[in-house]
Amino acid sequence: MNNDNVNSPAAGDGAQAWPTVVDRDTWLARVDELRIQEKAHTRQGDAIAAARRRLPMVEVDATLPVLGEHGLVPFLEVFEGRGELIAFYHMWYDGWERQDQCEGCTFYNGQVRELSYLHSRDVTFATVCQGSYEESVAYRDFMGWDVPWYSAAGDSVAALLAGRPRAPGPLVCYVRDGERVYETYWTSGRGLEAMAQTYSLLDMTVYGRQEQWEDSPPGWPQPHVVASGGAHVRTNGRPTAQVSRLAAEAELRRS
Repeated sequence: MNNDNVNSPAAGDGAQAWPTVVDRDTWLARVDELRIQEKAHTRQGDAIAAARRRLPMVEVDATLPVLGEHGLVPFLEVFEGRGELIAFYHMWYDGWERQDQCEGCTFYNGQVRELSYLHSRDVTFATVCQGSYEESVAYRDFMGWDVPWYSAAGDSVAALLAGRPRAPGPLVCYVRDGERVYETYWTSGRGLEAMAQTYSLLDMTVYGRQEQWEDSPPGWPQPHVVASGGAHVRTNGRPTAQVSRLAAEAELRRS
């Protein structure tokens, strides 16, 4: 959308900017123009995925111990017998209150819910928490998540994430050949947006993510600043997804 294609102040309450109102044929023509860019973007994404499938891989120690629902098990068990594994390394701070835990990991990890389609492709998804299993799995249960959950603190997580230093909360892909395990790809930062349909959906809306880094027309609401502290994914000091669960938890305690 061009910056000169904006009405500001808006029709309605006059408090915010709105796109220009046009007739339907004009609007459809502009959508068709944008669709050309969208299709090019899709094809570029396909090309990047094809290149990703051609990366070499590196072996990791399949016997490294991780702690899960069934106690201490080798990392190989996280595959649940499937051929591939996507593992999200969730940051955790032992002894900290729920509201102080990582809002970014909560934002991304909480949006991976339906695993059946991954399983149908012989792929397992699991969270590997970088902290206490007992504390962190209680957080998972409070959040209402049901993804497989493990802890790999200390030497195990250091070995699993060996090599180039990685930003917090990496998403890592593995493949196994029998009892041997290989890392094929990893990403972090904005690469984690693959986990978050929230951002994909917001990107389709007229105001987008409403974050100040975005290229939006003048007057578009952009109250959210992406910076340290994660305020853009916090509400009243808590990771946003916690807020709707507080009343339910209080009601459960009263019953």
